Order: sequence, then structure tokens, then C-alpha cells
Amino acid sequence: MRLLPLAPGGPRRGNPRHLTFCSPALLLLVLGRCLGVSGEAAGSRRPNVVLLLTDDQDEVLGGMTPLKKTKALIGEMGMTFSSAYVPSALCCPSRASILTGKYPHNHHVVNNTLEGNCSSKSWQKIQEPNTFPAILRSMCGYQTFFAGKYLNEYGAPDAGGLEHIPLGWSYWFALEKNSKYYNYTLSINGKARKHGENYSVDYLTDVLANVSLDFLDYKSNSEPFFMMISTPAPHSPWTAAPQYQKTFQNVFAPRNKNFNIHGTNKHWLIRQAKTPMTNSSMQFLDNAFRKRWQTLLSVDDLVEKLVKRLEFTGELNNTYIFYTSDNGYHTGQFSLPIDKRQLYEFDIKVPLLVRGPGIKPNQTSKMLVANIDLGPTILDIAGYSLNKTQMDGMSLLPILRGASNLTWRSDVLVEYQGEGRNVTDPTCPSLSPGVSQCFPDCVCEDAYNNTYACVRTMSALWNLQYCEFDDQEVFVEVYNLTADPDQITNIAKSIDPELLGKMNYRLMMLQSCSGPTCRTPGVFDPGYRFDPRLMFSNHGSVRTRRFSKHSL
Repeated sequence: MRLLPLAPGGPRRGNPRHLTFCSPALLLLVLGRCLGVSGEAAGSRRPNVVLLLTDDQDEVLGGMTPLKKTKALIGEMGMTFSSAYVPSALCCPSRASILTGKYPHNHHVVNNTLEGNCSSKSWQKIQEPNTFPAILRSMCGYQTFFAGKYLNEYGAPDAGGLEHIPLGWSYWFALEKNSKYYNYTLSINGKARKHGENYSVDYLTDVLANVSLDFLDYKSNSEPFFMMISTPAPHSPWTAAPQYQKTFQNVFAPRNKNFNIHGTNKHWLIRQAKTPMTNSSMQFLDNAFRKRWQTLLSVDDLVEKLVKRLEFTGELNNTYIFYTSDNGYHTGQFSLPIDKRQLYEFDIKVPLLVRGPGIKPNQTSKMLVANIDLGPTILDIAGYSLNKTQMDGMSLLPILRGASNLTWRSDVLVEYQGEGRNVTDPTCPSLSPGVSQCFPDCVCEDAYNNTYACVRTMSALWNLQYCEFDDQEVFVEVYNLTADPDQITNIAKSIDPELLGKMNYRLMMLQSCSGPTCRTPGVFDPGYRFDPRLMFSNHGSVRTRRFSKHSL
């Protein structure tokens, strides 16, 4: 199937048509706003960029293990980041952070609902015009291609339906709402197309691979391109391609140190989980873990096809390829069956692999990075200055290119607003109102006051996580991940009070940061300045960051 691009001025209603190329004078005016990555005037061979985004793929529990070809073709040919994090362990807020380069408190997407600003009218009006793809298209003259899952509520009738095409996309091939593998609807440049359950023509991961290859065949050769390919795997319902449904039969969810244990000294939501888990719960999560890996084998095939096509067309050596996920996942950790949303490493840490021009092969970086850095990095590759944006993240390009004596951040912010209604779950009458994402044995994965913010800190001497909850307890969790990588022991009551105060203050600063103030020195940086007087109110009590359902 041949994809036709949208008109160059932006989304058009009605039938899509071929691009009309602008005059040389106008083209030079647009390109003059973006300089090449080495500072030269852009115009001839500016780099292309591909961003591959999976759905719910963890890093901590071996999520990259099935992807042998991806690791060989991207990781071994470039750089793997071992400390890559998301600012919110949930699909829509995290994806909004990728697109905008902002923390959730600045893009205001707090959950996967329209009410939580997920693909809402407000998001479309305020944030979409300032995403990095919109800047690439309007300011840098890139062809922009999207295929796959966009945001969880994309296509909702109350938010423009499938006719809505976000600003900045030349080609639009987006899934309606959340991840599926069969029986879904796509928006193809604003036109709905339904798919059934015939593997050869409908399996979504393969459909995304095919349409991406079509784009590479039919794109314009006079402009650089950006591709974002967002797969359903390994998100539920974990439907593997037929040829992979019998793989990994002897694989089980990892029995690491925090598997199937009680979450002692943790937030009440973690403490309510039942330990030990029932046999049926164990079988369920093992099966889910196995199926997740099976779905990723088709992603591995997609990556191989894409890299081979780029090589065949002569574009590979001039193309940066990023591979990452929107959040992590857990399967039995602290006796929570399956989900994300929690503050722990298994939910907030993700894979990040990058290859491209100027990146040496077989590198691993321990630098602390986050998905808010992807937009600034890609704009930097295109030659667009981060200072012209309102983004909170930093460009990874100096790290990728091996810059020496690099000054880098030592902390990132993680924030999440819990979901739950003020009613009792009828299937679990013994539980208090406000819980959600409950399993049949009444273990719940979320609640309205599962609202927290954390500072994740990594420096030469410290590897810490400091978190505060917005609940009646004002609960605090602190972990020393050097001594306790599985985050079993909460040291909030034993850590140095002075350090606790500094972390509390740093958290307040990050939760109110915007743009450059999100990149100020952390607690363990030489340039950090702490005034303890700011920790106290007029009544002499310690200040804490006030959460608000509207402040995010």
C-alpha cells in the first residue's frame, strides 16, 4: 500500500495529496532556522532520525532479552544507556513528555483519560503545536512520519475523532486509542480504516513495519526525514504473531529479591498486596511475562527490516535510530501481579539504545537520562537550538558523540497522579473507596492517593531515590540503590536528617521547575546551593511540596 503525504502546509481535511515543493528561496528561509549538528548551514545531507517506541517494555526484568537483532543492529552499533528513566510510569503522561520534552507538571497530562488531558482539546491546542515533530516540520523542513499508537485517547469523538491530525506530521498512520494487535481502527491521514483478524494483513506490528518501508520507498529525497514508529508490543492483550506463540515455553517471570515479598515500610498501596501470591496469580503473571516476550519478537523483525531498508537505500549512515519504551513494568514485585504506575526501578526505568553518525559502536553510558531528553536531542541533531523552546530536557548529542569533560545532571524528577473514584469496588467490598486496577483477589495496583513525586539522584558517590506521597500520612520513601538495588528497605527514618531536608527541598524545586530551571545543579553537584531557612514556614514547621489534582 502506498501512503500519500499530507499537504505541506499542515493537516488538510479531505483526500490527501502529494507534497508540493516550496520555492528555493522559501526553502532556504526555512532551513536557515536550523543549522547542521556541526554548526554548518543546513541544506544538503542533514541527518535523518528514526524513533522506535514500544509500549510497557521494562529494562530491569529483562525486557530487552528477546530482541537479539535490535541489540545487534542498534545497541552494538552505537550506545546503550544503562540509566534511562521516564518522568511518569504511565503511557499517556510519558508519551506526552517524549513529544514535548517536558515534565508532566508542565504539559499537564496526568493520566490516560481525556479528563487527565490525554489527547484532549486542551492538549491539542496548547501542547501539540510545540512538540518537537511540529518544530522539525515547520522550522527545519523535515518530512515527518508517524505510525502506531499515539496517545491513549487519540480518536475520541469528544476530541476531534480520527480526523484530527496533530500539527507537524506529513504522514499520519495512527491507532485509535490504546494498543491492540487485531480488530482495530487506524487514522490514515485523517481517514478511518478498520482492520480485522487476518494475520497476513492485520497484525499491527507487521502493518507498521510495512507502512514504514513504504514511506522509505516513496518519501521525497530532497528533504531529511523523521520517523516515529510506535508499536503495540509488549502491551496487553499480549497477542503474539502465530509463528511465535510457542516460543519461550520454559521462561518465567524473574524471581528476583523483591519478587513475591511483602512491601514492608512502603506506601499503604504496596502494603495491601497479599503475600504470598496465590498459585493462580503466579501462573497468570508467568503467562503474561512469556507472552510479552513473544510479542517483542515481531518488533525485533520490524527493526531488522527497517535497518536493512535504510542500508539498501543508502540512508543508514546518515540516520540516527533511537529505541526506547514509554514505561517499565512489573510482574510480581512486592506481590503486585502486573502493571506499571509505581515509583520503583522496574516501572520507571526503560531501555534506550541509539546509533547514528558520529556514535562509536559498542558503547554503554551510565549518564542519568530521561525521555524528556529525546525531543531536545532530535532538535539538536536537526540544528535547532534548545534555547528557542520551552523544553525541560537536555540534548544527549554531546554524550552520544563522546564529549570530554561534560557537565551533566545528577537528578531527574518522577511524578505520578493516582487514579481512583470515591466509591467502593463492588467486587472488593472490604477495600476502602478510591482504589482502581484491582485483580480478582482484591489486590489493587492504583488508588487516588497513589500520588507521588520523586527525585532520582545519581552521582559519583550517591545512588538515591527520595519520594513523597500526597496522602494523609505524607508518606516518604527513600532508597539507597547502591546497597539495595531491589529497593526492599525504606531508609526514610534512618537517613541523615540534613540530607533528607535537602532532598525535600530539591523535590519542591523540581516540581515547580520549567525549562532551564529543570536543569539546575542537584544536591550532590558542586554548584548546588541550599538555604535551610527556605525549608520552614512562618510557623516553624518543615515545608513539603503541596500536590494538587490541577497543578499537574
